[in-house]
Amino acid sequence: MVSSFLTHAEVVIDPAVPIESWGLSPEGRVRAAAAHRLARTPGSRRIVSSTERKAVETADLLASAVGLSVEHDPLLGEIDRSATGYLPLSEFEAVVDAFFARPEQSVRGWERAIDAQERIVAAVRRHCSTGDLTIVSHGAVGALLLAHLRGVPITRALDQPGMGSVFRFDAPAGRATSGWRRVPAT
Repeated sequence: MVSSFLTHAEVVIDPAVPIESWGLSPEGRVRAAAAHRLARTPGSRRIVSSTERKAVETADLLASAVGLSVEHDPLLGEIDRSATGYLPLSEFEAVVDAFFARPEQSVRGWERAIDAQERIVAAVRRHCSTGDLTIVSHGAVGALLLAHLRGVPITRALDQPGMGSVFRFDAPAGRATSGWRRVPAT
């Protein structure tokens, strides 16, 4: 049994809009529409998405391509970084580095990595108990899930190579069956 974990595609970054309300960019829409080629395993009958707009839009485009509907679960959401909201890219990258480097500490009020890992692992286990599926979620929690599935410490080295990336895993065996692969934009 093999399931997939797909991250949302590229977004329109707008500092005036709450992060969870960011939508897909035109490039992101193209990548998400092509995601079915890599993100869905044959025989998979379910797509479950985070409730954040960028993930919902990605899941909807995937579902449209394969003729399925989408279920939603807020526990598949990205790390809670509401304490800071939008950060300029250089500042954001430094905080993300610290988030992964110190998983047992809250960095600037963000959800701790160990807590986010526990949340995403439990949500994925619950959904996978009914069979293979495609999870549509976010990069940081995907890296945390991948670390768990590989049985290795939390590290940013396991972060996605770019938005709109996918890895596969065997939920019953509790192991990753691939590393990240970027979904082509065409």
